[in-house]
Amino acid sequence: MPPLRCRRPSTIASDTIDSVRRSIDDYPFDPADLPPGDDDEFSPVSWAVAIADDYEDAIPRVMLTVEEVGQAGYGLVAHLSPPLARRLRAAVDDALKEIGEAETR
Repeated sequence: MPPLRCRRPSTIASDTIDSVRRSIDDYPFDPADLPPGDDDEFSPVSWAVAIADDYEDAIPRVMLTVEEVGQAGYGLVAHLSPPLARRLRAAVDDALKEIGEAETR
């Protein structure tokens, strides 16, 4: 699927700036995801990954959104530069290795 292109007005009336915002993946909460234990101990969360370049510096970033179920619009959004997104990816890969999961990509 090609990226969604949005046009936003610039400060000059005759000029427009192309920008990209595209959803990559999202995962709605499933009660089966919670580890067994005290239901109040674990927060049910959904997450989404997207890309955007509609920042003042026009540098594309990975957006990671984590929201508690029932709190739409109150989640946290990390706007990760490519180096930070790679660092997060490496950390998740390392954590999977620590628990004995083989690499899948």
